[in-house]
Amino acid sequence: MRVVRVNHVLVTAPPGGEARARWFYGQLLGLREIPKPTALAGRGGVWFWTPNCEIHVGVEELSGSRASRRHVCFEVDDLEAARRLMTAHGVPVEEAPPRPGVRRFFCWDPFGNQVELMEEEDRLVEEWELEEVLREEPATLAPVP
Repeated sequence: MRVVRVNHVLVTAPPGGEARARWFYGQLLGLREIPKPTALAGRGGVWFWTPNCEIHVGVEELSGSRASRRHVCFEVDDLEAARRLMTAHGVPVEEAPPRPGVRRFFCWDPFGNQVELMEEEDRLVEEWELEEVLREEPATLAPVP
């Protein structure tokens, strides 16, 4: 068994937050809204599509501030344009700790979910090279505690 890809990421919004989710994820980030399955539509929320992962904004009562590092990360083709767009729309940005070959920053959606925007400076390791390395060095599993 191996993970093929990330299927979706769920972030949360309070009841009635769908319009703000559409503004941030749909208008600001340019993601395409997709319909929720009929069986789940009654829960509220809104779903979006990217070429390799869906973003599900689920409805949940938010209680105060939840300090957390959980986040979704979007790779963008122009990080500085993304920074200008966020700043121009009053979305606070925070520099992220450095990572070799990657420029990035964090911002927050209207519900306090952390969003990372990043751009690779150079592709340090091509996907196929990484896949070969992982094939050659299989992970050893620790026993379940």
